[in-house]
Amino acid sequence: MSEPLPLIGIVTISDRATSGEYEDLSGPAIEEALRDYLITECNYERIVIPDEIPRIQEAIRGLANRGCALICTTGGTGPAPRDVTPEAMEAVCEKMLPGFGERMRNASLAIGVPTAILSRQTAGILRQSLVINLPGKPGSIRVCLDAVFPAVPYCIDLIGGPFVEGDPEVVSVFRPQKK
Repeated sequence: MSEPLPLIGIVTISDRATSGEYEDLSGPAIEEALRDYLITECNYERIVIPDEIPRIQEAIRGLANRGCALICTTGGTGPAPRDVTPEAMEAVCEKMLPGFGERMRNASLAIGVPTAILSRQTAGILRQSLVINLPGKPGSIRVCLDAVFPAVPYCIDLIGGPFVEGDPEVVSVFRPQKK
C-alpha cells in the first residue's frame, strides 16, 4: 500500500474574492509556484474565505487536522482594519517563525517595493503543519515564496511532516548534510 500524497492547503483571505467581486488570482499563483518548486507529487486544496479571525482560524485548524504539511494563506497581512490574518495566525499556531516574515519583507524591499514594510506576513507551526502568510497581491507571491522556500522542506521535516523534495533546477532547498 502506498503512502498518501502530501497535502498542501491554500487559503485566500479576501472579503472581495469571497463575495465574487473579483476572481481569486493569489491562490492559483501559490499553487502554480509550489508545483514549480516541488518534484514531489502533492494534492492541493484551495479555499476562499472572508477577512474574519474566526473563519481564518477555522480554516487553518481544519487544514492542519486534515494533515496538510504546508498551509499557505494569502491576503490580510497589511495595516488596514480588515487585515487580520497575522492575529488569527498567532492565536492558532503553537510556535511562530518570525524569520519567514523578515525574509519575505527583505526580498520585496530588495526589488524596490517600499511598501513592503507595511506587510505583516509571518509563519508558524500548528501540529505537523507549517503555516505561511503571503501577501494578497498575486505578483508578490513568487517574490516572497522564492525568498523562503529553500527552508520549507527542512522545516516540514523538523515538525514531523512528510518528505517533500524541491526541484533543484528551480529552487535550491537546504537540508543539512548527514554525517
